[in-house]
Amino acid sequence: MTKKAEAILKDALALDDSERADIAGRLLESIEPPADAGVERAWREEVRRRVAQIDAGEGRLIPWEEVREQLFAR
Repeated sequence: MTKKAEAILKDALALDDSERADIAGRLLESIEPPADAGVERAWREEVRRRVAQIDAGEGRLIPWEEVREQLFAR
């Protein structure tokens, strides 16, 4: 990593969580190819469907700690 990149990273790590998340998302978007509109539409619908399930009390929420533990156990 260049000194310039290290300096940027140091400054970024000093930001609050939401600012770091915003920057991370924008950086990822800058290197990913443009998304297919149909895929994006399908994901939005899936998210809406899942949120509606949760709002109706039908969805099962799993705490991140539990999901993370399951992932690392694989």
